[in-house]
Amino acid sequence: MIEENKDLILEDNKKIIEDFNDHLNIQGYSEKTIEIYKLYLTLFSKYVNKNLKQITNKDIIGYLSYMKKEKNINNTSLSLILSCIKHFYKEFLKNNLIIDVKLPRKSKKIPTVLTTKEIKELIEATKKFRNKLIIKFIFSTGVRVSECVNAKIRDLNFDELTGRVVSGKGNKDRLIILSKNWIDDYKKYLENRNKKINSEYLFCNNKGEQLSVDTIQKFLKVSAQEANLDKNISPHTLRHSFATSLLEDDINIRYIQQLLGHSNLNTTQIYTKVNTNKLKTIKNPLDNM
Repeated sequence: MIEENKDLILEDNKKIIEDFNDHLNIQGYSEKTIEIYKLYLTLFSKYVNKNLKQITNKDIIGYLSYMKKEKNINNTSLSLILSCIKHFYKEFLKNNLIIDVKLPRKSKKIPTVLTTKEIKELIEATKKFRNKLIIKFIFSTGVRVSECVNAKIRDLNFDELTGRVVSGKGNKDRLIILSKNWIDDYKKYLENRNKKINSEYLFCNNKGEQLSVDTIQKFLKVSAQEANLDKNISPHTLRHSFATSLLEDDINIRYIQQLLGHSNLNTTQIYTKVNTNKLKTIKNPLDNM
């Protein structure tokens, strides 16, 4: 009888979680976020072993404590789990459950950035012409790697040197700026590509299919090793380097915020901490005496 009740609870919770997925989908959440939220709720459901509509604040605190102590989950992941649970109860179930849990704020690490010299070395060390263009594209536009692989040729306006990121993070569109030099090189790449394959994607594999994020991450690691760059380089490093370069050129931080697609200016402010070149030009007041 106990096993039957357990199976019924799991079935009920499975249906509730599927309905929650539909709710997130309608609200425009990305597939990745929906997948993660589904996983978090499924694990939570199995831990509490009771109907998700009958949860108490004590159940939530107990689960977070379990994940912290037994599973050694860091505060960043713990915050994501808590955000998922809060959204589930407040926005989806419209439950008046008071979730009074405060987690330590995650520390904001200063991002790794590349100098102009290092960017050049990285590009030179990259053997495939397409991959060189990908590095240049991410660095010169500041797009996320997921936005790069999803980009389509029709999203770019070569005449106006601009492009659109369609349904970026948070399901928001935004404008990006294009390099004239990059456009000239890309047109050559596209002309050669069109002789063999036809694809709507800005970058594709030999079959004309969309590239995976993993493909870009892997060749960047190889290029970084070939260039003897002693830094942990990822596609996001190129995005960080884009933002820092604009700051060093005295571009207004609110423009940078828009180009990066940050909803909160505080997120963009982190780049002011790595913009040390300007600090180095400041004359020490003692030398003015």
